[in-house]
Amino acid sequence: MKKTSPVSRSGRFAGGPGADVAQFTESISFDQRLWRHDILGSLAHAAMLQKIGVLTRAEHAAIARGLKAIARKIEDGKFQWQPALEDVHMNLEAELTRRVPAGAKLHTGRSRNDQVALDLRLWLRDEIVLLLGEIAGLQRALVTLGAKNSDVLIPGYTHLQRAQPVYFAHHLLAYVEMLERDCERLWDCHSRVNVCPLGSGALAGSTLPLNRVLVAKLLGFVDANGKPQLTQNSMDAVSDRDFAVEFCAAAALLAVHLSRLAEDVILWASAEFNFIKIADAYTTGSSLMPQKKNPDIAELARGKSGRVIGNLVALLTLLKGLPMTYNRDLQEDKERLFDSADTVRATTRLMAAMLRNTKVNHQTCLAAASDPALLATDLADYLVRKGMPFRKAHHVVGAVVALAEKSGSPSHTGAKAGKPLNKLSLAELQSVDKSFGRDARGVFDLKRAMTRRNLTGAPGTKEVAKQLARWRQLLS
Repeated sequence: MKKTSPVSRSGRFAGGPGADVAQFTESISFDQRLWRHDILGSLAHAAMLQKIGVLTRAEHAAIARGLKAIARKIEDGKFQWQPALEDVHMNLEAELTRRVPAGAKLHTGRSRNDQVALDLRLWLRDEIVLLLGEIAGLQRALVTLGAKNSDVLIPGYTHLQRAQPVYFAHHLLAYVEMLERDCERLWDCHSRVNVCPLGSGALAGSTLPLNRVLVAKLLGFVDANGKPQLTQNSMDAVSDRDFAVEFCAAAALLAVHLSRLAEDVILWASAEFNFIKIADAYTTGSSLMPQKKNPDIAELARGKSGRVIGNLVALLTLLKGLPMTYNRDLQEDKERLFDSADTVRATTRLMAAMLRNTKVNHQTCLAAASDPALLATDLADYLVRKGMPFRKAHHVVGAVVALAEKSGSPSHTGAKAGKPLNKLSLAELQSVDKSFGRDARGVFDLKRAMTRRNLTGAPGTKEVAKQLARWRQLLS
């Protein structure tokens, strides 16, 4: 049997685990990224132990110096992680004890169970703040692209069929709103992450007079009013991963939003739409077809949503059958949590960079938005203003559309090509319903049609300008 450090193996065992067991159970290969937060937690715990008399001032000072020296060594890339010591906690404790004999006292009143719960909360708290910054960057990229092309109109789509005209900026602002809800969910999640579990021990606290309030204050686990936020049940504190699930759920929904944005970008960049052109740096070519320019960043953003959703399902499945309290199964939470955070941060950042390097093809967009069929609903509204019930107006305009489709000049095949709605004569309109007047064809003035959409949240000219200004101010 392979011997391991006494730090990671209690006196209960005659020897260390087998090599295959050690390899199977180690987590240092992925949890070493928690080192900074583990050291922060240890510094706060040491300060508290000195305060309650477990450590002398000299011992506390030596431990603090030792922990900071270890941190510098890790930052310099000179620290040798030992898989035999299983995890980040034991690696750091063993090194501290080697440097500072009093380091053996640091684990007083503390278990790896509440230690890892603390580290994860500290790490995730920072990650949420960083992710919020990335989301704000993407929101700014969307607003900037919309503002640069504030006069560009495109068709809005339902069922991927042309529906009604909207400003390109209005379409982009829809994603800004979605991302804002993501921010709200993350901030809400942050409030439940920001609760200190240290002092819960393995599951039953400690008989020592630990000052949990002091530790919480030292680590910033306080609410907006400065009140310390402490877990209230030691068994729940060490086994709770709700905060991780909640983050992964918010991340999964963010990933879905990014995927939807990516899908629109992919469509717009296609030759069939040709609404936008993505800079070469954010596209790739084909190994076979030299003419290809593929929107790989957007496609990967769309694809990566699957792994983030999968991480959420994996974490929920991990937790569903666990009895109280800590179980080694919980070691599996970190890779899922880390991957979700890494994936959504990178995807959000790259999507923002891609949009900052995207240009809009104004003429192509205008040609598509100038389809008079997009204003068929406006024609129905015209009849409503004349007193016709909407259901009847809808039926009448449907008949007008059918008439237009049957009209027009024969094509080279001899079939009728159909006539645009705005080319129907007054007589043709009145052949469907006498309510149409001479002003009916004015409905198809696209610029005027957009000025009529003045409701809050509508894609009208003034309303979109107002929303762009609002978001520029909010994101400044």
